[in-house]
Amino acid sequence: MKAVRILVVEDETFVRMDAVEMLRDAGFDILEAVNADEAIRLLALHSDIRLIFTDVDMAGSINGLELATIVRKRWPPVRIVVTSGYYKVQAGDLPEGARFFPKPYRPDQIIDAVRELINATWEEESR
Repeated sequence: MKAVRILVVEDETFVRMDAVEMLRDAGFDILEAVNADEAIRLLALHSDIRLIFTDVDMAGSINGLELATIVRKRWPPVRIVVTSGYYKVQAGDLPEGARFFPKPYRPDQIIDAVRELINATWEEESR
């Protein structure tokens, strides 16, 4: 069975490397983007991306919250996990069904949320 593809969007190199390693070790296939603009290009090129894991605060023309809104509108089946060490998410900041984790997060929290969201996608697709 082919591994589920996840797009990690993080502008801080070492934080992105840690997230990629964490998700790869959990068995996922990973693509990386340094900002939301690159993430949108990758989403347009790779229809097999099932989830984005994005930071809020990034360089570029849009932040992770705006990216989450764009993803929900353009690629509704793609699940969304958002994280930030600075931004406090308020009600209505994220699209329905998206998850938020403050940094520093525990890897098991992220892996559990990713698996739960991916399983929900499979259940919806099998109906």
